[in-house]
Amino acid sequence: MNTVDLYDKVCLKASRHTTYSYSTSFSLGIRSLDKRLHGPIHAIYGFVRFADEIVDTFQGYDKNDLLKRFREDTYRAIAEGISLNPILHSFQRVVNTYHIEQELYDTFLDSMAMDLTDTAHDQSSYETYILGSAEVVGLMCLRVFCEGDDARYQRLKPAAMKLGSAFQKVNFLRDLKDDHQNLGRTYFPGIDVKHMTSEERRAIEDDIQADLDAALAGIRELPKGARFGVYVAYVYYLALFHKIRSLPTDRILTERIRVRNRRKIFLLTTSYLRHSLGML
Repeated sequence: MNTVDLYDKVCLKASRHTTYSYSTSFSLGIRSLDKRLHGPIHAIYGFVRFADEIVDTFQGYDKNDLLKRFREDTYRAIAEGISLNPILHSFQRVVNTYHIEQELYDTFLDSMAMDLTDTAHDQSSYETYILGSAEVVGLMCLRVFCEGDDARYQRLKPAAMKLGSAFQKVNFLRDLKDDHQNLGRTYFPGIDVKHMTSEERRAIEDDIQADLDAALAGIRELPKGARFGVYVAYVYYLALFHKIRSLPTDRILTERIRVRNRRKIFLLTTSYLRHSLGML
């Protein structure tokens, strides 16, 4: 093994550890992908997570400058094919290997920048934020899943975007308390979080359900190596969504709703059975 190969492995371990540390749901979903897809998706997750941490977590630091440097370092890593930042090194390998368009990671980073200035959204800025923070992430993953099959990628783009959108909107519901109280943000347009009406909440939930329904059709058409892993993530988010939907509004405004690990294992098992029997 030469030293570059060893460095690649070390950097990928950093991306993998980032995924395991921040998200048990996505970790289980990635483990359910074909093994050859694990590394690239860990690398994308690590990139997305680090950018998100800059805007959400690094209080007391110049977030604008940190995000600007992260963007510049991303461009340089991709152009040079190497980075001393392990997360960016893993990410540039995926971008260069799977020919991920600059428009996708640029749009994502633009949405992260919105979190530094925008504390509330109208319909237009909300849609722009969803596109950048979630839909293009789904497209980056889809580039990996399609492994150069551009016709399939183009066909599945709408469903991949809907899946990313659904996941993000469920996150918004789950994180209403933290986003509003700790970060001072309100993502759903025109909604007064403290006085959300049942009609407003129903409209949000109906919108999420429509995204989930549209996404499932695309999951069924994914390449075999990706289908089960993406379906597992879908099932986890569907379970979280159903749990949130069953609770009164005051609960989701005062606590962060979770799916217990035992429940996740049950969902993994039943998902495997459905997948094996062709019942997706």
